[in-house]
Amino acid sequence: MKDFYSQYAGDELWFIKETEWVRTLQNIRESQFAQGNGYLGTRGILEEIPYDAIPGTYITGLYDKMGSQVDELVNLPNPINFRFTIKGEKLDVIAMDTIWHKRILNMKKAVLVRHTLYKDAKGRQYDYQSLRFLSFHNKNIGVMQIALTPLDAGCVLDINTGIDTSVSNMGGISEGRKRHFRVRELGQSHNAGYLVIDTLEKKHTVVFWAGFSYELNGRKIFAKDNVFRLRVKKNQTLIFTKIFCMKHFPYQENHSSYKNDAFKIFYKAFRTKFSILLDAHMGAWQKLWKRSDVVIAGTANLQQNLRFNIYHMLICAHCDEGLSSIGARSLSGEGYRGHIFWDAEIFLMPFYLFNLPRVAKNMLLYRYKRLNKARELAKKEGFKGAKFPWESAGVGTDETPAWAKDFDGTIIKIHTHQQEHHITADIAYAIYKYYVVTGDEKFMQRCGYEMIFEAARFWASRVQYNRKKKKYEINQVMGPDEFHRDVNNNAFTNMMAKWNLITAHRLFCTLKVKQSSVYKRLKGKLDLKEKEVASWKRTASAIAITIKKNKVIEQFDHFCRLKSVRLDRTDENGIPLIPASLKAKGLGKTQLVKQADVLMLLYLLDDVFSLRTKIANYNFYIQRTVHKSSLSPSIHAISAIEAGDLHRAYNLFNVSLRTDVSNLHGNTPEGIHAASLGGTWQAAVFGFAGIKVKKEKLFINPRMPRTWNTMIFSLLWRQNLVKLELTNHTIAIKAISSQKKPVEIGVFDRIMALKPNKRYVFERKVGRYKEGYHY
Repeated sequence: MKDFYSQYAGDELWFIKETEWVRTLQNIRESQFAQGNGYLGTRGILEEIPYDAIPGTYITGLYDKMGSQVDELVNLPNPINFRFTIKGEKLDVIAMDTIWHKRILNMKKAVLVRHTLYKDAKGRQYDYQSLRFLSFHNKNIGVMQIALTPLDAGCVLDINTGIDTSVSNMGGISEGRKRHFRVRELGQSHNAGYLVIDTLEKKHTVVFWAGFSYELNGRKIFAKDNVFRLRVKKNQTLIFTKIFCMKHFPYQENHSSYKNDAFKIFYKAFRTKFSILLDAHMGAWQKLWKRSDVVIAGTANLQQNLRFNIYHMLICAHCDEGLSSIGARSLSGEGYRGHIFWDAEIFLMPFYLFNLPRVAKNMLLYRYKRLNKARELAKKEGFKGAKFPWESAGVGTDETPAWAKDFDGTIIKIHTHQQEHHITADIAYAIYKYYVVTGDEKFMQRCGYEMIFEAARFWASRVQYNRKKKKYEINQVMGPDEFHRDVNNNAFTNMMAKWNLITAHRLFCTLKVKQSSVYKRLKGKLDLKEKEVASWKRTASAIAITIKKNKVIEQFDHFCRLKSVRLDRTDENGIPLIPASLKAKGLGKTQLVKQADVLMLLYLLDDVFSLRTKIANYNFYIQRTVHKSSLSPSIHAISAIEAGDLHRAYNLFNVSLRTDVSNLHGNTPEGIHAASLGGTWQAAVFGFAGIKVKKEKLFINPRMPRTWNTMIFSLLWRQNLVKLELTNHTIAIKAISSQKKPVEIGVFDRIMALKPNKRYVFERKVGRYKEGYHY
């Protein structure tokens, strides 16, 4: 039997695959095999939609609240719907016997390829092959092709390939499944079907167009309907090609112009050869991978899994002037309702910042477009400036649900939105990091300075002065470690607030001297007085931080008085197990930590703390951390590298790497963990490759496992493309630039002035590096 799509199944280092049908893995595979182009996202369902499948079709930034506690990402009608029946028997992995089944997600080309051999109740076999993709060349277009051959006898084939409107969003704890759209119009025109829907709150209209053709005996026929019947001979192959278009618009009563606009996009693709559409899509992905691939020589399985993490970040990459950002489960599922957390700026954004800075800028523009809502939130809670919401969706209001499931399955009341105020400083930090890496002054003038100043205003009003201690305190908060709520002076929160205030003060003073027109405009727009700005620096200098004599930073007031718990057992991945005698609700009375808190602080503010302080805190907190968040292993891996605990670093990196490839948290069916994707990339690049931004300069000092022969990747640094080939002892570097000015980069901790477009090879001085034999 001819293998129609064998050319897309050649290089194992670029594949994620399933080699048999396992029903219990169906929903996991749907998340793992998700496809997207930043605008559209679809789960990797089988085209026949088997029983228990969870179809998911999403448009970034499209939310609706009707029937829910809070706004949630809308699960839209499913265009990946192609069903065949033969004498009432459906070609389906559950309804028929499956002799063999294989699917490959080719991450290099971003195509999903399938080959299934079915056997019906009478023992007759049918060969089914398919390929599909969401075009990165034209982000409104999706394409799928199916080749079907009856092997033992001719048959009459019933075909149904409409757009499935029976989908719904997953139910929450106190909600059943619900549908967030209503059908406005549907019909047939120009040998294609169309569907117009509105979200229930009437914020968005979405127009679908879909059409398909089939090839029989060398003839291409455009189908006039999406439900019809064909007679097929034995060993005769029918090739079906379906093109669909999805485009959303602001709601309006008369949608005819929207229908026409979407039709023009659809019809151009519909009349284009399948091969041309596919080549354009693969060409776009070739450019993406050229920019963002990280090659680790000598590690086949690890290389494959790292590309899985990068692939899932690339399918979220989108630029729409800040209309959307990237949710906690990307566009691969409805976990966390598609909301935007601090994950976006702290975990995901660095990947885009160094590879696709326009996407990083878009994520920050998302916050800027909702700055007024952040101001309203601060004012509502009695503060000044802007307080960004813990969970954000469409318009920028806080969308944190009241209740959720804890990691042990118990139902708990949610306090994060009331107490995890650190997100405001996290966003300010991300803005400044973007500025340092890109040098994008125009963005800062338009948006960045304003957001940093308004965040500083929030912190200046949030602190409380303790006259007895002569310190400013930030009370009743929750740090990244969410086991402990309603604490005082969380070190992460206090230090990030302190950094925010100091940085805002410095930027304001710099503007006054160097950009007087921008200074005057912002001063007037924000009604900023010099006296107020001066107070930011004074306040910052007196913010409370408790550092013990042994250099350990106390996570919050009286943390060290809590019950110390010995963690004697680990799971198969080396992750500590919480003693069975401890219940989730009692963890706040212990020193056990959910995820990086103090260590996250030391990572983000790397310049501020000495190596001795970092090692002391790593040794203290690593014994207390249970990693009950996908955000945790990657940051601890980086901390472990710096502390010299390389065996643990490699283990934690592998846990982060395999979070969704191996469904380590048991909830991959809800979507891919976006923060873990970004954290994994940071552990590889900022950790093992030793990339750091110190004192606003780029440094490279690799500390790779012995089994990694080389790391090859590139980064964008201030509009220069820095190409790197690293071993533990050598750094080969070339800074590609259109400018003649030398590029200053730290190589093995020494600043070098590199001539643009010239390749250099530097060797580590003998005695500066100690080989590690811990892996």
